[in-house]
Amino acid sequence: MTQTGSSPTQRADARRSRARILAAAATAFARDAAPTFKDIARDAGVGIGTMFRHFPTREALVEEVFRTELQTLCADAATLVAALPADEALREWMSRWAAFVATKQGMSDVLKSLTSSGSVTKSESATLLTHAVQVILDAGEASSILRSDVRADDIVAALSGILVVADPVADDGRTARLLALLMDGLTNRARPSRS
Repeated sequence: MTQTGSSPTQRADARRSRARILAAAATAFARDAAPTFKDIARDAGVGIGTMFRHFPTREALVEEVFRTELQTLCADAATLVAALPADEALREWMSRWAAFVATKQGMSDVLKSLTSSGSVTKSESATLLTHAVQVILDAGEASSILRSDVRADDIVAALSGILVVADPVADDGRTARLLALLMDGLTNRARPSRS
């Protein structure tokens, strides 16, 4: 008798294929503004049919790559705070965010379209980013390393501004200098009083 439906092995294979497609797509979008589905499928080691079963449109693929990587970036905040002092964790996390933005250049047109259509909302991204920064701020406040009068959403706004002004793709050192300047304002060092 033939078994119908999906077996656990098939589902596991489908999950692995999806993960390989997402990894290959992330790499492809980082290096090329317009990688083809054929190239991504080849790099993932799957057939083009498998590619389209998982992601029927370029927009669906870009959206999932963006969300997956953003969630990973934001989850890194807790990992960093567990391993490093809060100021170092924040500095490292902000550097990772800058790298994240730099690798999204190949996805920018599709991301703008997804944002316009509401598929990817700015508020969803801002909420994830603000929560990640808050995790680090809480640790920094508890250890008195970071200022307690700073809001996570203000840091997200400041960092967003830095990444708009400085071109993280060009890597001319400006992003690193501006991140260092922001960090100087966030650490709880003795500051002269304003009398």
